[in-house]
Amino acid sequence: MSGAYEGLRSSEVAEAAGVNPQTLRYYERRGLLAEPERTLGGHRLYPAEAVTTLRVIKTAQRLGFTLEEVADLLETTSHRHGQRDAGLQERARVKLIEVEERIADLEVIGATLREAIDAGCDDLVVCAGQPCCPLPFADLARPDQEQQ
Repeated sequence: MSGAYEGLRSSEVAEAAGVNPQTLRYYERRGLLAEPERTLGGHRLYPAEAVTTLRVIKTAQRLGFTLEEVADLLETTSHRHGQRDAGLQERARVKLIEVEERIADLEVIGATLREAIDAGCDDLVVCAGQPCCPLPFADLARPDQEQQ
């Protein structure tokens, strides 16, 4: 390290990226951020690019990528400077399929909850025993269809 200290302190990086300092340290421990240089006093000094990396991590999480997937994407990107990462395209396609499947599941859940509200379900156990119960477990809960 050179004699002049350059970089951003943890609090500056965290504030600029919109995360808390504990998140910054957690990402560092997980290997998502490189360990920063330190001043003689032990303060962490991050390069300005750390802010961009943190924003990328948070955006990728918001898009549904797990931290493990984000780490893999960052690792792949760091080894392919100047090249387009075909893996990102494929991972984005796979993630889009997962998101679309979740949306379809949520639409079914929403419709079922609307049916439960419309049916006046107030007690799951009582409702489950009624023929008008719209909840998916209704057929399983009827005594005439008990499985042994």
